[in-house]
Amino acid sequence: MDVERTALPGIGLQHTMTTGRGRRVGVISHRTGRRDLVVYDKDDPDTCTAAVALTPDEANAIAELLGTGRIIEHLAELHRQVDGLVTEQLPITPGSPYDGRPLADTRARTRTSASIVAVVRDGHVIASPRPDFTFTAGDTIVVVGTDEGTAAVAHILTDG
Repeated sequence: MDVERTALPGIGLQHTMTTGRGRRVGVISHRTGRRDLVVYDKDDPDTCTAAVALTPDEANAIAELLGTGRIIEHLAELHRQVDGLVTEQLPITPGSPYDGRPLADTRARTRTSASIVAVVRDGHVIASPRPDFTFTAGDTIVVVGTDEGTAAVAHILTDG
């Protein structure tokens, strides 16, 4: 499947693809975080016939419906391919200093060089959570980094 990526100066990026049935669809990612889901005319692939503006939360929900739940499988495969890269799943336990606090408060990437790439909540995957995403006890945090970096994130989540 070929996905075309086009820079849209002053706006963001456009990703388009053609389905097996010949329909051209795309996503316009604005610098503001908004996403537009677009469908192009079947007879004129340069003409948009429908556009739906999505908030970041709506875009994440649609991404999850379309298969973002497989992110952990992809991370596991990446871990097998890249020597030294570790993927860890860390719980937010009741009493964690980050229960009820946003991701940005952890400063995990700055402090550890490891990245929080997803959160699993109630069986749903939230991929690439934004800095204002608030953790809740019971969440499972997916972290990618070195052994030392992921261990340091675990320490942050339990001890602050």
